[in-house]
Amino acid sequence: MKGFTYSLRSGVALLAMLALTLLSQHTLAERIKDIASINGVRSNQLIGYGLVVGLDGSGDQTTQTPFTVQSIKSMLAKLGVVVPANVNPQLKNVAAVMVHADLPAFSKPGQTIDVTVSSMGNAKSLRGGSLLMTPLKGADGQTYALAQGNLIVSGFGADGADGSSVTVNVPSAGRIPNGATVERGVLSPFSHEPFVMMNLNHSDFTTALRVANSINDKLGQGVAKPIDGTSIQIQSPVNPAEKVAFVSVVENLLVDPGLAPAKVIINSRTGTVVIGSEVRLDPAAVAHGSLTVSISENLEASQPGPFARRGETVVTPDSEVTIEEEKSRMFLLDAGVTLNELVTAVNKVGAAPGDLVAILEALERVGALRAQLIVI
Repeated sequence: MKGFTYSLRSGVALLAMLALTLLSQHTLAERIKDIASINGVRSNQLIGYGLVVGLDGSGDQTTQTPFTVQSIKSMLAKLGVVVPANVNPQLKNVAAVMVHADLPAFSKPGQTIDVTVSSMGNAKSLRGGSLLMTPLKGADGQTYALAQGNLIVSGFGADGADGSSVTVNVPSAGRIPNGATVERGVLSPFSHEPFVMMNLNHSDFTTALRVANSINDKLGQGVAKPIDGTSIQIQSPVNPAEKVAFVSVVENLLVDPGLAPAKVIINSRTGTVVIGSEVRLDPAAVAHGSLTVSISENLEASQPGPFARRGETVVTPDSEVTIEEEKSRMFLLDAGVTLNELVTAVNKVGAAPGDLVAILEALERVGALRAQLIVI
């Protein structure tokens, strides 16, 4: 009985340890669908030119935007309204706009997509306007969708009689949810190819190999093979229904991605510094401090004596120069210093982000920084 109790407790402890191990593995692992995409399954950009009408006097000033007048005349002519050539309509309720949208993969005729409408003239606001029917074309010049509808504009502006104005957000652009109807689909090689090509979001040979091994362990050896550091070719069923089920299994497999390369990214405009977890340092000693020179100048009046017969009052400058130097201590970086140790050491000397950039650049020049230093 005691032996049975001991075995039961040992089994429970072993299961607990196994559960923690699996939990840690699942925490580090990622789904294939999160780190890779299927070749050919992508969205396509659409663009079109149109008119927004119904504005409350905030449209284009047609004297400065002749293309708006030209568009109005062309539209009215197609609708059977002839505008004399010598007449230029002065309309403040119309704005010429550019319309763009993304056509998702596998979109079918009759489905709707969101569109963004942006003024291309000098319209002050598109609030309250309606987009007239606008063909949206792809890079090949073919029409893939038709856009039309009422705009949603989050920004607004107000003008005063004295010329002052207040603007919140951007009133010259807006969106139309489900504002375009798909008229033509884009052919995809997904259903015709006898294989599926997976492309990693970030090229890495280790990750590509691990993705192929994970698929082969689950579906059989030889199903997947890495082509290069980005692509993995996977043999798949030809039947569309079976292919969809096959890809569903593949994209939900867990993979431990390879460690990212050691990089230090510096944004020269904002001073932001991002240090990768794999950054290491060789032994180095760093001392960082700043020298501050302050010059203050006071003006004093010099006057002649009380009984002097000659002389005049003059102004003499009195300059004072002060030099201050921070007493920053030198700190030592041992071999293989990790990211946490580097940040701790830099914080001890009170280095600001700008100072950290100088320290990292100096470490890279001396050869102690085992990472790629990238300035963006």
